[in-house]
Amino acid sequence: MNQPRMISATAPAIATNRVLRNTYALLSLTLLFSALMAGLSMVFNWPHPGLILTLVGYFGLLFLTSRFRNSGWGLLCVFALTGFMGITLGPIINYYLAATQNGSQLVATALGMTGGIFLVLSGYVLTTRRDFSFMGGMLMVGILVAFLSGLGLVVASMFGMEVSGAMLGISALFVLLMCGLILYQTSAIIHGGETNYIMATVTLYVALYNLFTSLLHLLHAFGDD
Repeated sequence: MNQPRMISATAPAIATNRVLRNTYALLSLTLLFSALMAGLSMVFNWPHPGLILTLVGYFGLLFLTSRFRNSGWGLLCVFALTGFMGITLGPIINYYLAATQNGSQLVATALGMTGGIFLVLSGYVLTTRRDFSFMGGMLMVGILVAFLSGLGLVVASMFGMEVSGAMLGISALFVLLMCGLILYQTSAIIHGGETNYIMATVTLYVALYNLFTSLLHLLHAFGDD
């Protein structure tokens, strides 16, 4: 008599573990693919596609990924998205490598910090099983405000305005927001709030991408003599 009840109780846990396993597997593959595309972009010195093309490519591929998240096309879209972001990352890394004498150490430090932060935050959520769903609304508003503010500062810099100090503040804000996003998304997976591993992968990838680039900016600014 208790067997059906036991099966129904363990089914959600099995589904959650499957989503978590698939998310980390796909995230690992997309990070490797993104790194490959970034490496090719660096080796062949491909120019940065520019702000408008980057935004169109990112949001367009993000829309397609969300549209086909429940089919095999979703996997193609997520690799297209992360590959495109890798291409945009190559020129950024090349800039920091050339901007300072210790450029390679700067990039390695930012990369190590990004990986370390992700492991610590993910490990904390997986170990404590703490629910961070309450952060959803705050993160949405914060990311939107930070994104629009950063976009406005980029436009202002095109007109010759001095925005370096404000950009540092935006980068620091993005570091905090991306840390919160990692906590929130990992919590959503283990508590059943996110059941699609493709969308979970995209969210974590975007968090890592923004965390890495923001740390690069901060480390470069504070390490610049």
